[in-house]
Amino acid sequence: MFSLKMSSDKKITAKEKILTTAHDLFYSSGIRATGIDKIIQQAKVTKVTLYRHYPSKSSLIIAYLNYRHEIWSNWFHVTLRNKLDENKTPSYALSETFNEWFVHPNFRGCAFMNATAEAEAEAEDIRDEIKSICRNHKFQTRKIIASLIDMTEYKLTNDIMMLIDGAIIHAQMGMDVNGVVEQLNNGLKKLLPAV
Repeated sequence: MFSLKMSSDKKITAKEKILTTAHDLFYSSGIRATGIDKIIQQAKVTKVTLYRHYPSKSSLIIAYLNYRHEIWSNWFHVTLRNKLDENKTPSYALSETFNEWFVHPNFRGCAFMNATAEAEAEAEDIRDEIKSICRNHKFQTRKIIASLIDMTEYKLTNDIMMLIDGAIIHAQMGMDVNGVVEQLNNGLKKLLPAV
């Protein structure tokens, strides 16, 4: 669902291999629980190669978050657009889009919420950068929703984001996904009755 798409005739570079490996490990196991040695082992690169491309774990964390933002946002935009193109109501299109993500076997919640929670244990400079990237991700997600549903009211899109973030947390906690998606759809219908 969220991975670097390489054409079969393109050889993946060491830098891409490190980043995609870090992405998968950071997202599935957590940033703090994933050590550089694990990334090196899984990516099948040397320590010198890793540090040539990413001079520190902090630089790799930042690259991971930027990469995750790009692939998730692209997936979200395309998936939501397709559902709206099928003439689904905005509330149903949003709910169905999130349902696709929630039921994916690799779903571990929002990478940005997870990173924000883990950022407190990081050094102050990286902590602030992590939080800034995470806030930007939420802002950009809100912009995607507003543009596709043709909304201009900031407060409404902010309310929608709060509802969505709550649904993400509930799905991550292992609550019944069907129930979470139904509650999300019900809440969105109340916020989007005339859209």
